[in-house]
Amino acid sequence: MEHIQITENLKAHFLRLYQMAICDDDFSALGLKMLYKCAEERGISPKNLDEILLNPINFKSLVPKTIEEKVDYLYDLTVMIWADGMVSPNEYSAMEKYVLMFGFLEENVKAIVDYLITSVKTGKSKTDILYELKN
Repeated sequence: MEHIQITENLKAHFLRLYQMAICDDDFSALGLKMLYKCAEERGISPKNLDEILLNPINFKSLVPKTIEEKVDYLYDLTVMIWADGMVSPNEYSAMEKYVLMFGFLEENVKAIVDYLITSVKTGKSKTDILYELKN
């Protein structure tokens, strides 16, 4: 198995995903399964993900730089909150905070969160969302 270089930004992303998974008052195994599935899709082994979660870094200052990376990470966060088929007020609020933290204008935050949730609910892919943003 090839060794995947896990950047600090990617570690920060998985810590945010974990935070999102546990911010729901009704934490379920679905969120955790989604976290490991997301890691697998990025070539990160369960052992590496465990290490990231057990040895967290300070990720507050590590925010994605490009619009593609921001959308990629926000999409993953939205998939995480939709894992159980509903979005709690805590999850919605956390999404708003992440959208703001990623540098989007405050007046656009609610619309971005609503768009991402609707997109995930209807099965729209990250690729489709990025295409829409660029055209």
